[in-house]
Amino acid sequence: MFTKLRSSSLLLLAAASLTQMVSGFYLPGVAPQDYADKADVPLYVNSLTPMSSQQVKSIMSFDFYDERFHFCTPPGGPEQQSESLGSILFGDRIFSSAFKLKMKVDTECELLCQTDKPIPKDDSLFINQCIADEYAMNWMIDGLPAAHGIVDERTKETYQSIGVPLGDAQEPVALNNHYDIYVQYHVRDHGMNRVVGVEVWPSSKNHKLQNGVPQCATTDEPFHLKADNNDKVIYTYSVKWIESNTAWATRWDNYLHILDPSIHWFSLVNSIVIVLFLTGMVAMILIRALHKDISRYNAVEAQEDVQEDYGWKLVHGDVFRPPVRSMWLAVIVGNGAQLVAMGASTLVFAVLGFLSPSNRGALATVMVILFMVYSCIAGFISARLYKMNGGESWKTNMLLTATFFPGAILGSLFALNFLLIGSHSSGAVPFGTMMAILGIWTVIALPLSVAGSYLGFRRPKIEHPVRTNQIPRQVPDQPTYLRSWPSILMGGTLPFGAIFIELYFIMNSIWFHRIYYGIGFLFLVFLVLVLTCSQVTILMCYFHLCNEDYHWSWRAFLTSGAAGFYVFLYSVYYYFNKLAITSLTSTLLYFGYSAILSILLTVMTGSIGYLACLFFLQKIFSSIKVD
Repeated sequence: MFTKLRSSSLLLLAAASLTQMVSGFYLPGVAPQDYADKADVPLYVNSLTPMSSQQVKSIMSFDFYDERFHFCTPPGGPEQQSESLGSILFGDRIFSSAFKLKMKVDTECELLCQTDKPIPKDDSLFINQCIADEYAMNWMIDGLPAAHGIVDERTKETYQSIGVPLGDAQEPVALNNHYDIYVQYHVRDHGMNRVVGVEVWPSSKNHKLQNGVPQCATTDEPFHLKADNNDKVIYTYSVKWIESNTAWATRWDNYLHILDPSIHWFSLVNSIVIVLFLTGMVAMILIRALHKDISRYNAVEAQEDVQEDYGWKLVHGDVFRPPVRSMWLAVIVGNGAQLVAMGASTLVFAVLGFLSPSNRGALATVMVILFMVYSCIAGFISARLYKMNGGESWKTNMLLTATFFPGAILGSLFALNFLLIGSHSSGAVPFGTMMAILGIWTVIALPLSVAGSYLGFRRPKIEHPVRTNQIPRQVPDQPTYLRSWPSILMGGTLPFGAIFIELYFIMNSIWFHRIYYGIGFLFLVFLVLVLTCSQVTILMCYFHLCNEDYHWSWRAFLTSGAAGFYVFLYSVYYYFNKLAITSLTSTLLYFGYSAILSILLTVMTGSIGYLACLFFLQKIFSSIKVD
């Protein structure tokens, strides 16, 4: 009991320290920019995304300069900014804008532009639909996203909610055509200034031009865009500079607000309780049942007769029999080990602060690169397992490990990308980027996977502690709860139970376009997931062996891998309860991406369960004497 309490205390202490580390340790990834008084401070625009606070009605994103919006363009046309691979994959499309901001120079009701010609009916309907779907513009000044302050209902703390609403979604919808921009700056010792905060409060004004000058203060009447081919839009803005004591290194703190941290703690405690329960069960089996079994199996009676076999020792001649489709099992487990290594490394970098949100796309870029680099792990593990199971088609194994799983995932993503292209969404990955990803895979991942497979096949074969009989032993009828699918579905509930609360926050971050920054919690939940998958698979495997069922290989993979199945079921529940999507394209995209994420989780958790079970069986059968 003392050991369990001590373990729980250590985990809670680690969680607290990691959470504090995340909030206090800042590696921005970009150098600070100093501005002199009256220096130009560029405002960049990104794609428009749905940012509802209640229910998301679409998952499409659109370019800011999509012709249907008729937004103001800078003289000479907008210039696209260079972006990282991850930023492009996440749908960022950053351009220069027509806004003119000068450091510490306030402006009032500045004319941005007036549309050259009336907005066509179809475009008006499109804009009004985007307003009704609660789309928001994404602007940036000095790398900081434009936001507006929101008070957390639970903690009463004010934090920055990213995005500039396109309009007022209340019927009849009104287009926001005036923007009050508040820029906070911090004065350096040498007189230079740094931007430390950006707030934008949009409003809808049906103002007019008088001698080319907008009259912002003459009316509070909102501007409703009518679909009659007659409306022109006047866009205006005001800028106010506010001195702040916020240091540049901590300017992201207001953005990285964890909503209701008590729920995160509940999620972590819930996961720890599951782990402690499983740890107690496994410890009881290893210390009591297995120790007693091994002692009896190795005992020799005074008459020099070995005690008759019973229980899990009865299947010692069949437990390491190669499973059906051993090639595919080795390939999938190898790719799962690759995903585990990628996820663990990415979370370590994120916890240490190297993947700061100020470096846009850094998280996705690192994940892609690590996935490519760790192809060597997939090749090595797959080759070792395939050779252990007596496989001889090593070229086929090498080829499948390098191409099947990455090809299936990339093929699925490319197929979904065509849906985005057909919908004119900015989230569509450009053709050049797709070719670049294929090039990176060809140059980095493919050779590393082949090299890993070569090294795996060159290593000596993994020897089992007991010999395998030539004639398979008949498996007796199993009770209902120990049959394959009931036991798999029961076992998968525990890994899912360890992560489902944190999964809710992750899905909110993905579909509501929010910054997820509970990295400390996520890192510990990942560790709990690995322990849960390992322990629940070992438990179920032991119960099956005691009932003389030695077909453990695929069942071990699917028992912990069933967590991915439950994640997909949860995504279906999430769709009907948190989203209000009506278009077929958005629905297909949502379930397509959810299915891909669920498959990735199944492969990752399944490989953890299989490798843990293999290690467990190697250990227990090496501890008994077999004639």
